[in-house]
Amino acid sequence: MPKPDPLTHPRANRETTLCHTLVAYEFKRSARRTIGFSIKPEGLVVSAPNWVALKAVESALQEKAVWIIQKLGDVQARHQSQLASEITWTDGVQLPYLGAPLTVQLLPPSFGRRATSALLAHAPEAAASLTLQLALSLEATPMQMRQATQRWLLKEAQSHFTQRLDYFAPQLQVNWRSMSLSNAATRWGSARVDGSIRLNWRLMHFAPPIIDYVVAHELSHLREMNHSPRFWATVHSVMPDYAARRQQLKDSSVPRWS
Repeated sequence: MPKPDPLTHPRANRETTLCHTLVAYEFKRSARRTIGFSIKPEGLVVSAPNWVALKAVESALQEKAVWIIQKLGDVQARHQSQLASEITWTDGVQLPYLGAPLTVQLLPPSFGRRATSALLAHAPEAAASLTLQLALSLEATPMQMRQATQRWLLKEAQSHFTQRLDYFAPQLQVNWRSMSLSNAATRWGSARVDGSIRLNWRLMHFAPPIIDYVVAHELSHLREMNHSPRFWATVHSVMPDYAARRQQLKDSSVPRWS
């Protein structure tokens, strides 16, 4: 189902004209000290202190107008890109795996393995060509293909993320206690002070350097539970080019699972 236009927030309670464009946004009052702007997939959210007049909020919006319209446009473009990359679950469909194309192929059990539900194969003629062979009938439904592929990808994510956590943790001098897979729509990872890490399994669509950035980012939170200069210095200590990888993550999109 298509998402609403990001220029009109579904919970909009105020609207304004920014750069000759009508923007309906969600407005919240809170105990915060300053006016804040947040661009989310649903649209613009504006938070303001209880004591700030609406006139001051409007002035702040006009000052940030160019930035807001640009970011809302970026969100809309990203959504259109995701729609264009929606996976059609048929025999031979391709999707990115660790940044490289992966072909999903149906391999009926009578011609393959009965005990193994999914197997990653390297095509002999091209070392970089990967095929995921699913032990499913050629009449398998799109849902069956999707579920089988996702089960395999979740196992791969568990293994890959664990290896990368073990690689970066000693360098950052931190200890992680547990890792779980996330299915969040807009968040790639999170960390808690108790050492538990959550990583989005969809990261497996990205190239390893981007995954490593998210892993290092979350592990760095075990030293700095914020995004202060000290936090970014911590990330930089193990990944000097983190800013470029971070930008790649922002600019990239993953296939739309349906």
